[in-house]
Amino acid sequence: MSLHDDAVLVLKNYEDQEELRQAYLDHLEAHPDGTWKSCHAGHITASALVVDPERGRVLLTLHRKLRMWLQMGGHCEPGDASLEAAALREATEESGVGGLTLLPGGPVRLDRHPIPPPCHVHFDVQYAVLAPPDAVHAVSDESIDVRWFAYDEVADVADESVVRLLEATRARL
Repeated sequence: MSLHDDAVLVLKNYEDQEELRQAYLDHLEAHPDGTWKSCHAGHITASALVVDPERGRVLLTLHRKLRMWLQMGGHCEPGDASLEAAALREATEESGVGGLTLLPGGPVRLDRHPIPPPCHVHFDVQYAVLAPPDAVHAVSDESIDVRWFAYDEVADVADESVVRLLEATRARL
């Protein structure tokens, strides 16, 4: 199965955010290359919120280009067999944490946001991943910093999309 087909299947089975979900499906129908960065009309991205539920905290990255505290994530790559695989790869690469596991149940949320040209739009499929006990993180080339934040600190440092992702993740835990 291609990454495009996986994305369509994931989105067809996603039950929340109906209007946004349909916009994602319409985009993929109109753009066979809609999962790749080269699709300048916008493209699917995969991200994951790294969660340590035992300690009530999440790991965020201070994104080098955007200068914002965000969940880990980014563009799909040819080696990604699925959106889940892309989200898990991105979370592992950007956090430096080994042994991350996906929170069961598929995507937690969808978030569409504008990006400076040439990309224009990211259709982000957001997952959550669980960190192993005593996870050790590292700063990647894409980050200025990587830091743990208590659940109640996230609204003070991150934008509403991260806060909504955290709320949806906590509801699923």
